[in-house]
Amino acid sequence: MTKPKPLVSGEFSPADSPIVSSEQELLICVDAQDQSVGSATKSECHDGAGTLHRAFSIFIFNSQGQLLLQQRAEGKRLWPAFWSNSCCSHPRWGEDLDAAANRRLTQELGLSAPLQYLYKFEYAAHYKNLGSEHELCSVFVGSSDAQPKVNANEISAWRWIDPAELTQALKNEPQHYTPWLQLEWQRLQQDFSQHLPATAT
Repeated sequence: MTKPKPLVSGEFSPADSPIVSSEQELLICVDAQDQSVGSATKSECHDGAGTLHRAFSIFIFNSQGQLLLQQRAEGKRLWPAFWSNSCCSHPRWGEDLDAAANRRLTQELGLSAPLQYLYKFEYAAHYKNLGSEHELCSVFVGSSDAQPKVNANEISAWRWIDPAELTQALKNEPQHYTPWLQLEWQRLQQDFSQHLPATAT
């Protein structure tokens, strides 16, 4: 398998999609125990080796057990055009984590779904000379059969993928996928299989 073939691309042009994020929005800086230590702009959090900040990742499955993947927009500073999990972002300064996850799911994909928190973990990843992610990331799963209505400022394409196909793709061609997806998918299968569709384990 090469790059995942999108099932839908270009539903909306960036000009028709709302702007839902900014390099100047304030994020929540934390310590390793997820205690807030202040705020910084998204740009500052991603500069250099990165400043540890609170984040979340969402995995949405349909009733057939397939996972919703998104391809990040070309205009993203970090990992543009890479394939990633259904939705990932950051709570803003003063914003509750659950509220932020639900907000972003609607803003990026036009979806609303009950989300179940599974775990959090710290990771760091560097992208070329453009910056880094250093996140304490909470991972959620949810389910929906609704048709995504994507925000083209955030997403260039999307598709549903069978879990076994994703596992093989991450093994064969990891260069097409975000580093956090690779880490999270492995952990979900190893430690949280009871919370995933049977096809995902």
